[in-house]
Amino acid sequence: MTAPGPDVSPIEYSGTALEFRDEIRDWLKRNAPDDLRGVPVPRVPDPELKAHLDRWGDALTDAGLMCVAWPEEYGGRGLSGVEVALMNEEFARAGVPRLTRGMGEGLVGPAVIAHGTEEQKRRMLPPIISGEHDYCQGFSEPDAGSDLAGLRTRGEVDGTDLVINGQKTWTSGYYKANWMFCLVRTDPAAPKHRGISYVVLPLEVDGGPNGVEFRPIMRMTGQALFGESYLTDARTPLGNVIGGLNQGWKVAMTTLGNERGGSATTQHVAFEAQFWRLVEEARKRGLHDDVRVREQLAWAWSQIQVIKATGLGLVADLAAGRSGEGLANGSTSKIRWSEFQRRLAEIAMDLLGPDALLTGAGYELSEWQDEFLATRSHTIWGGTAEVQRNIIGERVLGLPKEPKAAKEAAR
Repeated sequence: MTAPGPDVSPIEYSGTALEFRDEIRDWLKRNAPDDLRGVPVPRVPDPELKAHLDRWGDALTDAGLMCVAWPEEYGGRGLSGVEVALMNEEFARAGVPRLTRGMGEGLVGPAVIAHGTEEQKRRMLPPIISGEHDYCQGFSEPDAGSDLAGLRTRGEVDGTDLVINGQKTWTSGYYKANWMFCLVRTDPAAPKHRGISYVVLPLEVDGGPNGVEFRPIMRMTGQALFGESYLTDARTPLGNVIGGLNQGWKVAMTTLGNERGGSATTQHVAFEAQFWRLVEEARKRGLHDDVRVREQLAWAWSQIQVIKATGLGLVADLAAGRSGEGLANGSTSKIRWSEFQRRLAEIAMDLLGPDALLTGAGYELSEWQDEFLATRSHTIWGGTAEVQRNIIGERVLGLPKEPKAAKEAAR
């Protein structure tokens, strides 16, 4: 198998989109750093690589290539989904990472743009673009994971502040964050999906802690990329409540829609790059002619093409002025890519054979070992695959709700 040419696409792009593609291509020819070409970016880069990435991030910011889908009036470039897809493809062609501002760019920013006041947009968005504010997520709780609306963390109004007490878990990105976005219950008497507020809060105030304690949760990879959060009288101004008090559920749905389906038009780029690295691994081991290996690789390639076709379908919708967004997109995308990544990692383990079991004190996991262990959780976080299928069945297709009460009675 050989990698296909990078310009093959079933979408007929407009002249404006192609002009934008040429602009990005020319800029990357002049500015793409050689020391990052073809370098896979690990989940936690070492200090030297992080320094290279920080400089590259600063260059992208200076060029107006951060938060590019945000409206121009808020510091973005107002790029359409078509243009974002083209931009990602050009970065992949150049072999350099297309850095973003993480959850600030993809989750918090869209929620503020959709539901925040003009004052909040002017105040909260620029520090995300610059990288000054780095967010972690405080949604799930020990007894409110997939059933997020069952959260118990409290937010009580005290003058001009909201005082927050409670516990969060699976707090992604806590180890590098200086801000948190979280959901808190501000009206305990309201029905479950009401009385919830969406709030952002600083992790430090006046140089000291703001009542938030993190405890790392160690993953099978040996890394602690998320943790538990204990909030004790953490304070944030009422001006940091997005969408208004007790109106947080609709804001959360904006965030979750972006978390589950926001990269559907472009994620095939990374999957294809990963796939060809696995093909190269098979060649190195002399397994590229093994019938079973070829069947597994063929399955993986076909799944990537399904993911790509789905994403390009969304691009086509966007090019034709159709939305391409919504509940079905987020849930189906989450199921498809998470289950694919788990299976691809299993295929890689089969291909590595006995080497897949090599580990021990002081041993650094290979890319494929790390991927295998990390992707065990991909069908769980962001809403389990089972919950996503319920969402599609009940809220998209209009099927009867799952007979949970009957199941309980039968036990």
